[in-house]
Amino acid sequence: MTSVAVLGSTGSIGTQTLDVIRSNPEDFSVEVLAAGSSVDSVIKQIEEFKPSSVVMANAEACEKIKSEFDSLQVYHGKESLEKAATQSDIIVNAIVGFAGLPVTLSALNAGKRLALANKESLIAGGPVVRKVRESTNAEIIPVDSEHCALHQCLRGNGVNSNKSVKKLLLTASGGPFREWTQDQLKQVTVEDALNHPTWKMGPKITVDSSTLMNKGLEIIEAHELFGIPYRQIDVVVHPQSIVHSMVEFIDSSVIAQLSMPDMRLPISYALQYPERGQASWGEIDWKSLNRLDFEKPNEEIFPCLSLAYEAGQIGETAPAWLNAANEIAVESFLEGLIAWVQISEVIQRTLNECDGNLAEEENDIYAADKKARAIATEIIEKL
Repeated sequence: MTSVAVLGSTGSIGTQTLDVIRSNPEDFSVEVLAAGSSVDSVIKQIEEFKPSSVVMANAEACEKIKSEFDSLQVYHGKESLEKAATQSDIIVNAIVGFAGLPVTLSALNAGKRLALANKESLIAGGPVVRKVRESTNAEIIPVDSEHCALHQCLRGNGVNSNKSVKKLLLTASGGPFREWTQDQLKQVTVEDALNHPTWKMGPKITVDSSTLMNKGLEIIEAHELFGIPYRQIDVVVHPQSIVHSMVEFIDSSVIAQLSMPDMRLPISYALQYPERGQASWGEIDWKSLNRLDFEKPNEEIFPCLSLAYEAGQIGETAPAWLNAANEIAVESFLEGLIAWVQISEVIQRTLNECDGNLAEEENDIYAADKKARAIATEIIEKL
């Protein structure tokens, strides 16, 4: 029986992780649940999965759950969350945003298998995470569908050296505005941006998908996960979201991973690796599948993609600036403070102020994040 800590248990990835565990009761047990403030949802999860401990980000929510379960260990706060990332065989980091970085570092320092759905950990904290991975030899199995696909294409072909890799090809659905004009994009509403054509995700990542920043962040993440130079990482728009990513090798052979869009498949892969569990998630009906389309992304319409390449190639704390500016901009868009087309403007103007500081330790990342958020907030106030 493999114990699992599900951190971010009430979000999209967290609930689907519990769905996978529910389907494999003889293989996995839930040792830790962590969430923000969703008391009712967490109570239901506790009753079903009977974890040893629970961590809530919200102090009031923590007290409410304590009152419901006298014998259960219930904690709150950042330090408790970091400790929770060391207490199971597998740590699923499904926390949204920059807040997931301490969890990633704690899990890796403890030598745990990290099933990583929090891409911001590798983007904002890439250089620091890289040092920890090298010193502990800890294992990251990516939960993002694209990086899980790349992992399968590389490891499934016994590729342990980048010498045989010509190119990583990240596929993108193109989001809901793939065929919209510049004039149409000026009228985008929050409802429009949250209407993703193929995936059901949380609001932040759904907006990121609409701007293609999600794909930009994934470029940086792929670089950090697999050590492939940015010049060898490309994005291809694939509206059907069936080919989740591809690897082109130096002999020009291309290996792809295909399935219907279902996040339970990469979650199951991360939990079961190197074995494969039996399931029908993402099963393709080959009789009804009649086309797979691919096209080049329009970087003039979606400038966030170019901004991500720019930050990644600058390196050090620049990706942390990019990530912080994007989080502030997306939050402001969701609150109705800025227009959709201004998201990329806020990011660009914030990145222009990047101080170029090195990312030698964890505090450098936090300092960069704090400074970038302050500058992005000022830019939005002026807008």
